[in-house]
Amino acid sequence: MTTTTQIAWDDTVLPFQLDRSDIRGRVARLDGVLEQVLRQHDYPPQIEALVAETALLCALIGQAIKLRWKLSLQVRGDGPARLIAADYYAPGADGTPGRIRAYASYDAERLQGGDPFLQIGQGYFAVLLDQGDGTQPYQGITPLAGGSLSACAGTYFAQSEQLPTRFAMAYGRAQEPGAEERWRAGGVMLQHMPKASTPSSDDGATGTEGLLAPEDILDGDEAEDWTRANLLLDTVEQTELVGPHVQPTELLVRLFHEESPRVFDPQPVAFGCSCSADKVRQSLSIYSARDIAHMTTDRDVVTADCQFCGAHYEFDPRTLGFEAEIAPDDRG
Repeated sequence: MTTTTQIAWDDTVLPFQLDRSDIRGRVARLDGVLEQVLRQHDYPPQIEALVAETALLCALIGQAIKLRWKLSLQVRGDGPARLIAADYYAPGADGTPGRIRAYASYDAERLQGGDPFLQIGQGYFAVLLDQGDGTQPYQGITPLAGGSLSACAGTYFAQSEQLPTRFAMAYGRAQEPGAEERWRAGGVMLQHMPKASTPSSDDGATGTEGLLAPEDILDGDEAEDWTRANLLLDTVEQTELVGPHVQPTELLVRLFHEESPRVFDPQPVAFGCSCSADKVRQSLSIYSARDIAHMTTDRDVVTADCQFCGAHYEFDPRTLGFEAEIAPDDRG
């Protein structure tokens, strides 16, 4: 396989469908996107792993829904990893990439070794959909359950959307001969298409902490199809998921050739942040002149840093708040 072929599948999401069953899916590969997300910060290894998993989930889920603007994933807990957040922005036009950003807030002194997921503690997994102007944002929340963020995402879809969903994911640092070590991530998402009628959480949920599981939603032939597809996905290897030597199309044939996999056009993804001086200024517009004065530094400026991309902004305090004295200029 040539380097060009490898690069062609980096930072892409490939939609597919298993024609033998009513199951759709996505294969995602993140390379440069993940590097840009993580190099904005000097995260400890446990936090890097959580951010990588959340960014990969965001790419898979964001491309799988009819998204007009933004999907956000937020993981909040009472452990050392207080917040893991990622956003996926839908492509602005055909052929343009979806944009991903992610960051974490954590207490370095409380971090422990071992499983990164355990750094979160007790908390919740949230999915937020914002379809843009003129729409009401949607938020769905489920408890952290299942031992990984990908398991939490599967629980969310079963509980909140009644859609059986499974993720197989791998991520970590990799190094090609003659190249620098860099982050790579890859994953497969399986999702059963919606049924005409779905159960409620009162119908005898068998999942973790009394939440719905796929077997609570499917029965008969649909349950058999779902079980068969999951058994096939169980055979995937981490090196196949992250690549780059196994193309996503080859992976699908290897895993699901008896399920008649059909692929669609791949969607490129890129690192992208929506922060701007205008947005920072707008967020400060609710504060009084006295509040702004408390935010002003010894250099007589108000500063703000984007947690996602690290962009640094400086403002004349007289241009900020609802009691601003002068109009803003281009120095912000």
